[in-house]
Amino acid sequence: MAHLHTARILWESNTEDFTKNQYSRAHHWSFDGGQTVLASSSPDVVRVPFSDPAGVDPEEALVAAISSCHMLTFLYHAAKSGFSVQRYEDNAEGLMAKNEEGRFAITRCTLKPLIQFMDKQPSRVELDHLHHLAHEECFIANSVKTEIICEPQGM
Repeated sequence: MAHLHTARILWESNTEDFTKNQYSRAHHWSFDGGQTVLASSSPDVVRVPFSDPAGVDPEEALVAAISSCHMLTFLYHAAKSGFSVQRYEDNAEGLMAKNEEGRFAITRCTLKPLIQFMDKQPSRVELDHLHHLAHEECFIANSVKTEIICEPQGM
């Protein structure tokens, strides 16, 4: 079954110096649930004031999407396996580097989930299996070429 996902991206010029690259990269992402998010290029890529450090940049959004999808798939498999999750925290990192074609890309995303379970605790083997299943079935992981590494924290 196919699903269509939409996002509205809105940017408007704020300058007469557009052709001199003297324009703001700040823009908004709006989603079908009503949420609007300030977005911008990364200040690591385009200097302030032409980027807005308060905005989410596309690279951060990709890392967050990978982490979020992994988490949601992990939670599904944990529940299905009889493990009650109390809390899931991930301090994910995305590495921007040149890929095999010599282009800049998020070449690696490292997930560092720290999970607290209620009652029944999975063994290390069970935990690793849950993460393996989450990675294999994560829609976003299946959509990107980025290497995704999962380094569960704790235990």
